[in-house]
Parts: sequence; structure tokens; C-alpha cells
Amino acid sequence: MDAQHLIHLRAQKDKFFKEHTQSPLTAEQQAKFSGLTYFVAMPKLDLVVDVHEFEKPENVQIQTTTGDTRWYLRWGEFTFTVGNEEARLTIYKMPPDHFFLPFVDTLAGKETYPAGRYLEPELLADGKFRIDFNQAYNPYCAYAPTWNCPITPTENRLKVAIRAGEKLPDDAWAIK
Repeated sequence: MDAQHLIHLRAQKDKFFKEHTQSPLTAEQQAKFSGLTYFVAMPKLDLVVDVHEFEKPENVQIQTTTGDTRWYLRWGEFTFTVGNEEARLTIYKMPPDHFFLPFVDTLAGKETYPAGRYLEPELLADGKFRIDFNQAYNPYCAYAPTWNCPITPTENRLKVAIRAGEKLPDDAWAIK
């Protein structure tokens, strides 16, 4: 994705958070909201990858931040390189054809949300997936404890830093 398009998407998201009635922010937070914080775009982290679909995808329960669980289909995995480190992530599928990629990197709790960030991988016509870490976002529970968000499974806890996408909110509007 080109940098201008990414800037446009981020501006749209800020507008939604600031003004929309379905914003994850409370009215008090919206009044103070000054924008989300992002890493600088990293073109090398906008990937097109082959995903190895599991021979027998399995339904798994993933715990949420409120103690509930949600069902996902543990669907496939892919590998990629960050710097000189190889990393592996599992992609989950939700009906009918929606893909979900939660992950935690080594910046969690310092620069990124401790419970992880999310992506929605795009299935391409050739069967590959576009995984653009520049679009990694925080779950809504990063902004208010009343939201119920899936917690990243252990298998998607990376030993590398992903310096792309949304950072941990740290402005006056953020819940501390």
C-alpha cells in the first residue's frame, strides 16, 4: 500500500474515533481525543505470502479480555522474515470467508498494546495472502475495559519487534 493511501486511512480512523457514535471511546475520551499514534510506514512489512493451509483445520476457543471464549477455525500458517529473524504466525478463519490474525510482538506493553494487535489478512485471487503490518490495529479493549476482545494465542507471540501499525495509546484521552 502506498504511503498516501495509508495516511488517508489513518485520518479516516481518527475521524471515526473522534466523531462517530460507534467509536470505541467514551464521550469524555472523544472530547480529548487528538489522534492515534502509529509507527512510520514500513514498506518491507507489507507482505504477500503463501499460507500453508492446515491439513485438518480445527475449531479452537480463544479466551477474551472479559473471561469469555470465542470459537475460531485454526486455519493455516505462514512464515516471514523481520530483519534477519524468521517468524511464524497462525491465521484463523471466521465464517463465511473472513480471516483474522492476532499477534503480539516484543514491543508489547512498551510501545504496543500488551494483549496484542490484530490484522485482517486479504486473500488474493492467486491464493496468496496480503499481510500488511502497517495496518495492524489495537483491539477496542485497548481504549476501554468494557470491550470484549480475543487475547492473542501463545502460538502468535513473536520473538521479534514489528515496528509497523498502531502504537499503544498514550495521550491525555487514553485510559491509564
